[in-house]
Amino acid sequence: MAALLAVNSAASLWGPYKDIWQTVVNGIWKRQPEAIHLLDQVLKKHKPDFISLYRNPPKNVQQHEKIQKASTEGVAIQGQQGTRLLPEQLIREAFILSDLFDIGELAAVELLLAGEHQQPHFPGLTRGLVAVLLYWDGKRCIANSLRALIQSRRGKTWTLELSTELVSLTTRFTDELMEQGLTQKILTLVSHINVNSEFEKLQRERGLGSEKHRKEVSDLIKECRQSLAESLFVWTCQSPLSRDDTLILISYLEKVTVEADGLLDCVNLSLLMALLYCFDVSFLEQSTEDREDLMHQLPLLTERQYIATIHTRLQDSQPWKLPGLQATVRLAWALALRGISQLSDVTALAEFTEADEAMAELAISDDVFLFLTESVVGSENFYQEEFYIRKIHNLITDFLALMPMKVKQLRNRADEDARMIHMSMQMGNEPPISLRRDLEHLMLLIAELYRKDPFNLEFALEYWCPSEPLQSSTIMGSYLGVAHQRPPQRQVVLSKFVRQMGDLLPSTIYIPYLKMLRGLASGPQCAHYCFSLLKVNGSSHAENIQGTGGSPVSWEHFFRSLMLYHEHLRKDLPSADSVQYRHLPLRGITQKEQDGLISFLQLTTTIVKWSENARLALCEHPQWTPVIVILGLLQCSIPPILKAELLETLTAFGKSPEIAASLWQSLEYAQILQTVRAPGQRQATGIEVELNEVESRCEEYPLTRAFCQLISTLVESSFPSNLGAGLRPPGFDPYLQFLRDTVFLRFRTRAYRIAAEKWEVAEVVLEVFYKLLRDYEPQLEDFADQYVELQGEEIIAHKPPGFSLMYHLLNESPMLELSLSLLEEGVKQLDTYAPFPGKMHLEKAVQYCLALLNLTLQKENLFMDLLRESHLSLIVTPLEQLLQGINPRTKKADNVVNIARYLYHGNSNPELAFESAKILCCISCNSNIQIKLVGDFTHDQSISQKLMAGFVECLDNEDAEELINPEDDLESEKKQSRIHHETKIHILNLLITSLECSPPNLALYFLGYELKKPVSTTNLQDPGVLGCPRTCLHAILNTLEKGTETRTGPTAVQESPHLAELCYQVIYQLCACSDTSGPTMRYLRTSQDFLFSQLQHLPFSIKEHEISALNQMSWLMKTASIELRVTSLNRQRSHTQRLLHLLLDDMPVKPYLADGEGGMEDESRSISAFLHIDTASKVRRKILSILDSIDFSQEIPEPLQLDFFDRAQVEQVIANCEHKNARGQVICNVKYLHRVLVAEVNALPGMAAIGQRPLLMEEINTILQYVVERNKLLQCLHAKRHALESWRQLVEIILTACPQDLIQAEDRQLIIRDLLQDMHDKILDDDAAQELMPVVAGAVFTLTAHLSQSVRTEQKRPLAVPVPGHSQYVLMLDGSFTSSPGSEGISVGFASIGDSSLHIILKKLLDFILKTGGGFQRVRTHLYGSLLYYLQIAQRPDEPDTLEAAKKTMWERLTAPEDAFSKLQRENMAIIESYGAALMEVVCRDACDGHEIGRMLALALLDRIVSVDKQQQWLLYLSNSGYLKVLVDSLADDDFTLQSLLTPQPPLLKALYTYESKMAFLTRVAKIQQGALELLRSGVIVRLAQCQVYDMRPETHHQGMFGMRDPPVFIPAPVERYRQILLPALQLCQVILTSSMAQHLQAAGQVLQFLISHSDTIQAILRCQDVSAGSLQELAFLTGIISKAALPGVLGEFDIDINEGTQMELQGHIGRFQICANVMEYCQSLMLQCAPTFQHTVCLFTPSLSESTNRDGPRQDTQAPVVPYWRLPGLGIIVYLLKQNANDFFSYYDSHRQNVNKLQNVEQLPPDEIKELCQSVMPAGVDKISTAQKYVLARRRLVKLINNRAKLLSLCSYIIETCLFILWRHLEYYLLHCTPTDSQDSLLAFRTPFKSRRLQVQDSFSLEPNLDFRNGKNRVSQHDIDQLQIEATNNFGESLQKKLLDIEGLYSKVRSRYTFIQALVRRIRGLLRVSRT
Repeated sequence: MAALLAVNSAASLWGPYKDIWQTVVNGIWKRQPEAIHLLDQVLKKHKPDFISLYRNPPKNVQQHEKIQKASTEGVAIQGQQGTRLLPEQLIREAFILSDLFDIGELAAVELLLAGEHQQPHFPGLTRGLVAVLLYWDGKRCIANSLRALIQSRRGKTWTLELSTELVSLTTRFTDELMEQGLTQKILTLVSHINVNSEFEKLQRERGLGSEKHRKEVSDLIKECRQSLAESLFVWTCQSPLSRDDTLILISYLEKVTVEADGLLDCVNLSLLMALLYCFDVSFLEQSTEDREDLMHQLPLLTERQYIATIHTRLQDSQPWKLPGLQATVRLAWALALRGISQLSDVTALAEFTEADEAMAELAISDDVFLFLTESVVGSENFYQEEFYIRKIHNLITDFLALMPMKVKQLRNRADEDARMIHMSMQMGNEPPISLRRDLEHLMLLIAELYRKDPFNLEFALEYWCPSEPLQSSTIMGSYLGVAHQRPPQRQVVLSKFVRQMGDLLPSTIYIPYLKMLRGLASGPQCAHYCFSLLKVNGSSHAENIQGTGGSPVSWEHFFRSLMLYHEHLRKDLPSADSVQYRHLPLRGITQKEQDGLISFLQLTTTIVKWSENARLALCEHPQWTPVIVILGLLQCSIPPILKAELLETLTAFGKSPEIAASLWQSLEYAQILQTVRAPGQRQATGIEVELNEVESRCEEYPLTRAFCQLISTLVESSFPSNLGAGLRPPGFDPYLQFLRDTVFLRFRTRAYRIAAEKWEVAEVVLEVFYKLLRDYEPQLEDFADQYVELQGEEIIAHKPPGFSLMYHLLNESPMLELSLSLLEEGVKQLDTYAPFPGKMHLEKAVQYCLALLNLTLQKENLFMDLLRESHLSLIVTPLEQLLQGINPRTKKADNVVNIARYLYHGNSNPELAFESAKILCCISCNSNIQIKLVGDFTHDQSISQKLMAGFVECLDNEDAEELINPEDDLESEKKQSRIHHETKIHILNLLITSLECSPPNLALYFLGYELKKPVSTTNLQDPGVLGCPRTCLHAILNTLEKGTETRTGPTAVQESPHLAELCYQVIYQLCACSDTSGPTMRYLRTSQDFLFSQLQHLPFSIKEHEISALNQMSWLMKTASIELRVTSLNRQRSHTQRLLHLLLDDMPVKPYLADGEGGMEDESRSISAFLHIDTASKVRRKILSILDSIDFSQEIPEPLQLDFFDRAQVEQVIANCEHKNARGQVICNVKYLHRVLVAEVNALPGMAAIGQRPLLMEEINTILQYVVERNKLLQCLHAKRHALESWRQLVEIILTACPQDLIQAEDRQLIIRDLLQDMHDKILDDDAAQELMPVVAGAVFTLTAHLSQSVRTEQKRPLAVPVPGHSQYVLMLDGSFTSSPGSEGISVGFASIGDSSLHIILKKLLDFILKTGGGFQRVRTHLYGSLLYYLQIAQRPDEPDTLEAAKKTMWERLTAPEDAFSKLQRENMAIIESYGAALMEVVCRDACDGHEIGRMLALALLDRIVSVDKQQQWLLYLSNSGYLKVLVDSLADDDFTLQSLLTPQPPLLKALYTYESKMAFLTRVAKIQQGALELLRSGVIVRLAQCQVYDMRPETHHQGMFGMRDPPVFIPAPVERYRQILLPALQLCQVILTSSMAQHLQAAGQVLQFLISHSDTIQAILRCQDVSAGSLQELAFLTGIISKAALPGVLGEFDIDINEGTQMELQGHIGRFQICANVMEYCQSLMLQCAPTFQHTVCLFTPSLSESTNRDGPRQDTQAPVVPYWRLPGLGIIVYLLKQNANDFFSYYDSHRQNVNKLQNVEQLPPDEIKELCQSVMPAGVDKISTAQKYVLARRRLVKLINNRAKLLSLCSYIIETCLFILWRHLEYYLLHCTPTDSQDSLLAFRTPFKSRRLQVQDSFSLEPNLDFRNGKNRVSQHDIDQLQIEATNNFGESLQKKLLDIEGLYSKVRSRYTFIQALVRRIRGLLRVSRT
């Protein structure tokens, strides 16, 4: 029992019923194929609910007790564990509800709980009130489902074209229901349920809330009754009821009464129609294939008993409550009997069928036709159902066709009555009272029935039988498939009825007959037939018996009468001044004549309105001249009502532009509205007087309304610009003034007898304003006063009416005031939810008001721009500001609020909500207005709540439907749903534009963010949680969420793609904006699981609306990118991982559960559960299938083929009409283009143009068609580009921002490979659109970069994990690395994706480069970058230099197999070479010309290729094709730009970067011997020597030690910039010197030339006292060059004062060692070159070791120079250097060993140290990265440190070796060969040969030697030499020697110069031992 007492949280009286209805809708109306199976299940499950229709669960004592205790014991809830305590209040409410609806207590609790849950959907209602709505909503769903199921049955009247399976299912199910007594149940319910009694019950228990709630409840109850009644109606349409059911229905109808206004209500109307369809046999006339089956099912034909019972029942003389209803049923029965009797095979029923006449007579005597006219056809629902109209149409036509005798009898009776009336009038008696008017009623019924034709069925065509075959194909009768086919018998009979009734027409039925004709003339074809009939009737040869006058029902008769009236009345026209004008003259038109005239005028109006031919024929008729006669009559004194009818007729004529143009002139001429005042005239005439004096007194305004209607039509047909020219200032102004000032502005203050008319007047006058403003385009000439001549003087012409309206609406004019107050009144009236007279007209008027505001907003910008340019002294204010003004009635600024409140009525008045949303969207662009609006909207709590509810309601609307290609003639339902959809679009656009404004803005308010506090503090909740209302955000998410749990994906994407696109955009904007991002993403992630559920349905590929689908995916992917980035940053690994798996997995997705978050997804979420059975198969990665869905090809519209227009000019015009739309796409404005082209056609002169006009218009159509295609193409390309960009962004985020360890390195490479290959395949396709190339190239660049990085990381990784056999290197015990035995040549080197994949990628890259051809340099820039990254893969990674000798000999190394790197490099090169000169040409061209970045990358690429090109093909091509020369020559151009870069504020640094690239490339070329020769040949150094920029060395500032005192800035200081320019040049010189072996002298000569041309600079550098890193670099390069170019005799060229440079403390900076090494090398080469023998050594150092001893004192940072610079330095420096370097060597050696050890055990290092290592690579964000990544960074840093130390060690050892050599040479000279000062000659003897030798060598340079040893400063005395011996022995002691030998042991044995130090040390020791003799 406990289980039974559990509460169903969805409320068993509502939830399940809602589901049934949804399933039925999906199956029957939406025709979803998968819904059939579901429907079957649902119907089986809920069959009891349908059988026991509306029966509620009864009250129950047990339940009562259980609920009573629920506040303490709690109740169980289905599907939830434990019990829930209910509050006392809820229990009390449950008992009330239980009593109210007589339902079980549990059901009541369920309803209340559901009400609580649904409360956010009903803001402002309590849970009890919501429960009432849910109760009735449940009932409504059941009734609607029942109706839909019955409607889909198989049957006799219609088919819904559903599958046979579904139809059989519903037919079987509903048959079972009928057997269980459905009819009885429905009728019982219909009679018991009653809105009033239900309301009374609810009222007693306070179950009714606001007006809206009352209206909703009453609507639900009415809909329940209506649907139940319609269920019965649709049943009888499809299949007849059984005898008993028919009798039950009859007995129900016996008791029916009419409403107060004499109409049947809609329920009873349905039931009456149901009974009439029971008696329907007309369907048997059509011979369909299932006719036999249907006949057998019809009890009328098969059951004698059925007929007998019903016949007896209907013959019963007992009157019904409504005799007319009884008469209708009797008539239908009589016709059914007559119908049966005509079927050949029914003789058995003769006794009944013969009683049909009597039965019909009974019906007629009860005024059946009158009842049908007044109570049935007049009912409001009648015209909403096509099958009601069909039924009554059949009833009447059956009567006329099957009972001709009865009809004749009626006519005879009418004739008889007419005679009697005539006689009694002759005798002056009252006519007899007992006259019957059956024929008159029949005619009026026909008139009423066919007057409206909402479904365009044209039933009235059956009454017209064309006498002659019509030529025109458009005007065929309904049965005239072929022109000469005989019309069916019925049609002949009916048309005879129409014609004969008009013959010898008695006066009594003259007016009914005209009314009948008017009804039958409704419709384009009917009107034509009727026109012909009236024409024929009047013609003289018609066989008329009425003498010569012709028939009174003819055009002839009618227009002649009109003329006679006109002549007759014109004579009576009083003079304008007479006072009697207002009283009708005595001899006027009698009432009867007036009625006749009105009837005929109405007939004419109908015919002329429908048939254009009739319009033109009547107008052009020479005798009738209807327009002139009518205008004449209008000037006579006749009653306003007749004038109104005359104006209506004119309005119908005015529909043709041809007539309208002349009608304007006639109207002006007739002065219907007085526009010209005669000079002596005292009193006004015309319609203004009628309005003010006649109509206002009568309080009825037919004439004014008719006049407005006429103007409204004429304005649309043809617009007169020079109306009234010659008599007054031309223009429309007087009419506009009358309409505005007299009609509109005063309409509220007038009295109205019929309340509704007030709104009719407003509607019709506002319609004119709307049309005028709609067709107005502000032109420049409107803003200049135009002068015209009038009676000899110049006057200002009137402005166009649109201008005047704009002016009034852009000022605080009475017109704007009244419009706004009308809007306020409108919304107040709508808020009452009560019907009131004129409601429809009020709504229309409000709609026009809103539309006027909308048009003003659209045109105001152009209007105001033109006004500013003109010289008019008008002041206007933008409308959005005027709307901010104070409302004089409420004293608040609430105009915009009033407009926004219309959205609250979006369901009942979609058009108003639509216009309102449009206005809000327009004014929301301005952020100042936004802030004000937020204040206005939130100022009043209740209104704020309403506005929010209104917006949400519009977004939630279920009826909205997006029509992909909207046709104009939509059914009203479709139109409504389209308007609902458009409203949603406007609201979303409003949110999108608002989000771009700064907060607070409207979007934040409507989406539920904080306005008072910072936006980022918002905490978004599900609706109802913590009092959070349902906001637009919930509505948007709801829209996107629908359908995500099914296979097909979000329904919005399929059904309303544009809407879905905007929804995704709003979500993206919220996630992308920094303020809203946090709260939004948190909410989407936690409450909604939005992204996962959406992304699993990508890609959305829907061909019909490709553009929208692409944009939807774009926004969704961009949002996903943000999510991945944010979750990665916040270390929410499970979230990131889940999305990555979804996007990247190529295994079928198993429902993926995040660790520890099992509940996040249930099994059912994953589609794959039932999609993929075979789990082993691979699926396509989602990220790739998204790329597949973007189609790179694009169809381009056919070019225009034009006959008349000039194509080039048309293209020009199209270009002029282009504008940027809201999305920033440039598209052509089609409307504007159309206007331009039509104006062009209109301007053509001459008659020829008129003849050609149709052809020209056709061509304009072609052009517009083309432009629409073109716009679509542009939008499509834009969408594809957008989607591709977003896809690229997502891919980049996945690769860069997500934690690296979430994707295995192997998978990572495979993914990148797949992406690269797919992208290339798509873009290399011949059809691919070029516009997409840039995006693809960008993506290729990123992907290649990541591929390169990933492969290279993989190369380095094995260092960390020395697993033998797997890794590339294995650590030996002594710390050296060797290749592991198993991996010879590392064939697994590029294992994860293999070499072949890499080659494919390379080929595709090169194909892509070639595909770009000559253009697209920017695209190639990306591709060059990609290629560089790709080539990097084959570069050997940095290996730590461990200073260990390889254990292999030279020979072994040479014969070793090539390793993976060189193999890949060789293969790459082979592929590149296979592309030949084409590729070379493209790259070289880009390197020399074009965009800077392109040039830089092309140069870098050339650099890379040349460096690995063993064949030197590229170098050959470069030099042979002259590109190298071009590059060298371009240095001269660079010189000029570079000079400008040295100013303190340089223009742009682009030139510097391209220069650096160029120099780097030239340096690369110079490294190859051949290249160096080519460069020397092309004179590169000569070029450098000519550049002046090198002479512009800026002054250096003496900054501290390393010049690092300033914080680094992006634009370097001038000194830095100068160094960036100079150093590449120095480097190039150095490299050329190094590699030009053969031409060394030539090279050295040119380099010296370079140094000489810039000697000032060179000296400045050498003398520089600054010790920053940069100046050390300069020195290093310069000393290097000098040491390389050292030739005999160079010494004199420069004062070598390098000692300052070397006096700096050596702290391990490579630059300083480099300089030192260079200087030493220079000294060494000088000594070697200049001294053929030891005796002739050039002495560079004095024999003094004083420096060495000085320096060993206390250390200082910078020392003053010990030796003045004019003195040669002593040998002490050399010894000092030796000691210093020996010490440094050991400290570096230790640090090197430590780092090597650290590298081998990175994982064991303490975290702090790891962090420190990482920070030097990556200054910020170390904490955010994973440990694995930290290890990678630490390793990278350590390798760098090791290699740095290795370099320092090599420099140290080099310096030591050089110093030792120099020391040895000097010591040898001084101690062995030097002659002390006393022997002068020997020194001179030594000098001469030296000098001569130098001159021989250097003759090409002709340098003057300037080496002066002659001043005694460098003479060596004996004392010096002795001193030297002693000091040398002391300084070069044992410890130093041991150190030096240790160094050689540790270091030099790896190098080739092993034992060099040892030898020198030995020699020096020997020298010092030898004592001088």
